[in-house]
Amino acid sequence: MALRVQGRKCLRTVHNMHLLQQRRNNIYSVSDGFDEEEIRKKLQCFPGGSIDLLKQKNGVAVLTINNPSRMNAFTGTMMTELKDRVTELKGWTDGKGLIVHGAGNTFCSGSDLNAVRAISNPHDGMKMCMFMQNTLTNLMRLPLISVALIEGKALGGGAELCTACDFRLMMPQSEIRFVHKHMGLVPGWGGASRLIRIVGGRNALILLSSARKVDPEYGLAIGLADAVITPSDQSGSLEAAEKWLSEYIKGPATVVRAVKQVVLSGRELDLEESLKAEKTIFGNVWGAPANLEALAQGSKHK
Repeated sequence: MALRVQGRKCLRTVHNMHLLQQRRNNIYSVSDGFDEEEIRKKLQCFPGGSIDLLKQKNGVAVLTINNPSRMNAFTGTMMTELKDRVTELKGWTDGKGLIVHGAGNTFCSGSDLNAVRAISNPHDGMKMCMFMQNTLTNLMRLPLISVALIEGKALGGGAELCTACDFRLMMPQSEIRFVHKHMGLVPGWGGASRLIRIVGGRNALILLSSARKVDPEYGLAIGLADAVITPSDQSGSLEAAEKWLSEYIKGPATVVRAVKQVVLSGRELDLEESLKAEKTIFGNVWGAPANLEALAQGSKHK
């Protein structure tokens, strides 16, 4: 009897880990008629700009959307580079935090219109949509606590990108705007689904149907922005964002990453499966070096 009970527990643990692993994988695959290499080849026909990644020794990575001559709009190659950078971050076991920002004085203005016009047929548009949903979902599911640092404008796909981060920091003159309606579109990179979870259905409907500009004050009021930061004379915006983020990534990477994982499981699984996943994650850190060191130091109430 004891062996059967132990066996059932092992099966449940395997099932929970399988569910978590599914959440880390792509939404769309070959079974959905999605051929990633097919759309990659088409996107790579539209070069320009870059997605730059800096992984720092303090466990904070900086991901830069770098195409300032076009307000950091995504070219085709930038879309593929973003996917590759997110994949690289998934394997960065020393990582704790991530700051996503744009080069120059703006965040991101969405898709480069040259690439959009070239793949404007429904077939390619749908494949691009699936590709970017996979990428931004994997960004959202990274075991890193992520912040979108919004300087200047986050428009269209740029607004969708910032919803894939855990937090959004705005600068005094910055704005977020879902301008898709003016293009005869709706969000396609997962931005609408994420927006609803951040600000609620009513506010999401207002933003999407009116293409209303979200300034810092309005962003704070509806919960789309988490803080407004003003860099000092001694530090720039990135330093200010990193200082803000530091409050949430104190401690060992294993613990910070476990915190992000329990939040992800609670958000994406039903209650019973979320509880089981939480137990599994707890078991991975209980008695581990960080836990034993904290017990030895009596740091619970520090």
